[in-house]
Amino acid sequence: MPLPTPVPAAEYEACPVTDVLRRLSDKWTLLVLTLLGQRPYHYNELHRAIEGVSRRMLTRTLRALETDGLVAREVFPTVPPTVEYRLTPLGVSFLGPIGSVAQWAVAHGAEIDAARRRGGLTPAASRGD
Repeated sequence: MPLPTPVPAAEYEACPVTDVLRRLSDKWTLLVLTLLGQRPYHYNELHRAIEGVSRRMLTRTLRALETDGLVAREVFPTVPPTVEYRLTPLGVSFLGPIGSVAQWAVAHGAEIDAARRRGGLTPAASRGD
């Protein structure tokens, strides 16, 4: 379906594709989804598995993914309580599209970096590193 020109701002903001891409563009979301796609994780082991993520940001990321229905949180009645995170069926169904985007990015990353250099950007500068 062709987009109207100009694209109405409200329509763009309400677009489900825009919403999903906004979630994916969060710094830690793809990494959390990828790790949870391998197996369930307890909170502390997930925190240890992601170098550089603060507890606050990991908690915010997990809560957002839980709110979106991609991640399930289970609390076990231990002392202290143990919390485990796993992908929901919806989250598992999202691994295929994420994998396709990842394969495309790996296959074309060098081309993108070369284009950025031609445009006067270093690859790291264009990513905000």
